[in-house]
Amino acid sequence: MKKLPDDRMLPVEKLAACFNNTVATYKFYWLLSLLHFIEKEKTLVTKREMFACMISRAWYTINYFHISFGAQDRIQQAVQQIRNYENLSIEKHQNEILDQLIKSNNTNTIKTLVSFDTNVPHWFLSPWFPKETKDSIYSNSHSLKYLTPYALEKEFISINPIWANYLKKNAALIRDFCYWNLALFLQKRNPSVPDIPNKLIKPADRPSLRNQRIGFWDVVFDKHKEISCIYTGIKLIRDSYAVEHFVPYNFVSHNLIWNLIPANSTFNSIKSDKLPPPEVYFNPFFELQLKAIKCVAENAPKNKYLEEYLIMMPGILDADKESIRIRFKETIIPLISIAHNNGFEYLQKTKNG
Repeated sequence: MKKLPDDRMLPVEKLAACFNNTVATYKFYWLLSLLHFIEKEKTLVTKREMFACMISRAWYTINYFHISFGAQDRIQQAVQQIRNYENLSIEKHQNEILDQLIKSNNTNTIKTLVSFDTNVPHWFLSPWFPKETKDSIYSNSHSLKYLTPYALEKEFISINPIWANYLKKNAALIRDFCYWNLALFLQKRNPSVPDIPNKLIKPADRPSLRNQRIGFWDVVFDKHKEISCIYTGIKLIRDSYAVEHFVPYNFVSHNLIWNLIPANSTFNSIKSDKLPPPEVYFNPFFELQLKAIKCVAENAPKNKYLEEYLIMMPGILDADKESIRIRFKETIIPLISIAHNNGFEYLQKTKNG
């Protein structure tokens, strides 16, 4: 979505211009919060509600996917601070987070939220008032001739009814426009991180690995009967194992078979989104993957999951072991390194692993 819907009564181009020369994420999350309350039929919204909504919308991207907003970004800093102040779970739904932050009596939380008042509400309106001061923007936002989306008060904003109708009618398209620009902004700051657009909101449900288990790894267990968990050394059997992401799903955001291996179910839940130190676990991971590739290629040559290996490395089914090892290493090791640089922690080696 590269363009906002036109409206003959409103200066839509100024709303689009809010994202020109953006150096921080606050404008994206301010607009997303504005849409949230307009869809709730609210035209008078306290600034604290808006600031709390901004935090709730950025919560999952920062805490779950570890996307960097930039070293100086106030929203990233605020999310990290408020998570500690409120003892909030990463998994909390954004509306639960919003409700808790609006009602919180924690002085540190309130101080962090209120700090956004220094810049956010008035500088968002800068396309309407280029080069004007904060006081001037506050004053002029009340003038009907400027057709601003809202008027500024000390504690709240009053949304212009004409803009409210436009934003509500086009909410889905405007949200797409906002997320598209936010994705471009974050991709520049996370150039090696995959699938940024799908890390901007919490997915309704994480995709199941049932098909990969039944369609691929069960085939391997049918032939090898027992396979050892590379982390614990525990023997796995066909009816009792978990399929897990070697490089965490939170980072790769896909279920491709070359990153999936069977593991002890209990340990898999403990591993969570931790990174496997490659000096400890890469070789066992590779040997298990190689065993699986050869087994499935020999016993189920038309298995659809073999195609995922072929995309990663054309000719992999006929390549020698060292060539396959090199290709896996070139794929896996950089992913682990980048994920660690983005805040994912390393797994501690187990006693049995």
